[in-house]
Amino acid sequence: MWKFTLRRIVTMIPQVLLLSIIVFVLAKMMPGDALTGMVDPNVDPNTIAEKREALGLNDPWYEQYTRWLGGVFQGDLGQSIHFKMPVSELVWQRIVNSFWLSAFTLVLTYLIAIPLGITSGRYNDSWADRLITGYTYVGFAMPIFIFALVMLWVFGFYLDLFPTGGSIQPGIEPGTFEYIMSKIYHMLLPALSMALITTVSTVQYLRSEIVDTKQKDFILTARAKGASETRVYNRHILRNSLLPIAAFLGYEITGLIGGSIFIENIFSYPGMGQLFLSSISLRDYSVVTSLVLLFGMLTIIGGLLSDIILSLVDPRIRIK
Repeated sequence: MWKFTLRRIVTMIPQVLLLSIIVFVLAKMMPGDALTGMVDPNVDPNTIAEKREALGLNDPWYEQYTRWLGGVFQGDLGQSIHFKMPVSELVWQRIVNSFWLSAFTLVLTYLIAIPLGITSGRYNDSWADRLITGYTYVGFAMPIFIFALVMLWVFGFYLDLFPTGGSIQPGIEPGTFEYIMSKIYHMLLPALSMALITTVSTVQYLRSEIVDTKQKDFILTARAKGASETRVYNRHILRNSLLPIAAFLGYEITGLIGGSIFIENIFSYPGMGQLFLSSISLRDYSVVTSLVLLFGMLTIIGGLLSDIILSLVDPRIRIK
């Protein structure tokens, strides 16, 4: 197992490097630079040119990229020109919020998906199954940002049940019980909006696994031996159907990374997704490339985690 893991990590390194190069080049091809729109137009053009030269913005892209990459290996992600602070500190401030939002969304996803998938699979072709299947079809067809906007308008503005922005109520002392509840309260609507869409694939997969497992020979044999229906479902069908769901944990994490970019901007949630889009519009290249590198690493780690879990939960699959 460790040999497979090490081999996957080694092959991931050039993938991450290639991704960072492509994004860095595309960012440099955008019109303007990090100083565009931030300098008073009345300032002497020679002064602006000197500032660009001092920041290295006139250097070839490969020199800027090499300089940034060398800093990454030393733990220095560079300096944010717009936010006037080290990129590592800026990302750390946002990554905590994104982590808790993703974790909360993942919990809600499985709390919703597993009961619906079990019900749909056990009572397939029933009215309950048709309703759940209809929900999954709508979820597959509905873009996550459209659904989030609807949720924000209905529950945030129209019914006024949830806050429409931020991650905490101002003035609350950190570390208190009120602080924790305020954090959860601000995360609930964006997390639920993302979970209701991302859960549909898990529901469909679990339903298919249960329906397929019900027709296997060992299930028919258990019934022929007189085992009760409850025992057949709990000990045989569910046990075998839920194992592959555990392997989808890594891919669920990967899906949350992409979804959180839209969710955080729609709900004005101060996380990495919101920072990513704002950095693109501000042409803050050091922040953009650092976040893309981080997103790419999380995506690859999610896929690796799924492979490892699948090999552990299913004895028939052993990756050498």
